[in-house]
Amino acid sequence: MTNAEEIIKKASYDSELKIYTDSKYIKIAGDTLWKGCLIALDAVLDIRKGKGRPSIEKYKDAAGKRDRKLLAAIVAGYETMHLYMGYDGTKNKDVCNSGFAKAKAIIDRCALLYPGVLCA
Repeated sequence: MTNAEEIIKKASYDSELKIYTDSKYIKIAGDTLWKGCLIALDAVLDIRKGKGRPSIEKYKDAAGKRDRKLLAAIVAGYETMHLYMGYDGTKNKDVCNSGFAKAKAIIDRCALLYPGVLCA
């Protein structure tokens, strides 16, 4: 998340309109956030077996079997970070802030589910 925060700081921001004026850094930050979430998800979900790349459907299926709250976080996070930020490069600051919050929710939930880790 720290890397994504540094990236998004490079984006030009219009405080009057409350939008970013360049989507390049938004796309990079969204991809960085999502990839960080995938690392956390890979640690708690058994996805990487078998042939080919894991799809979002594989992540959703595995999360649905493991933890319903994690599933809800994945669905919301994928849409915001990967699609709206990463692909679309949304310039809306509120959407970008939501992407960061959703990444934190996924990572925090994974930390709770990670075997052998005590969370306060």
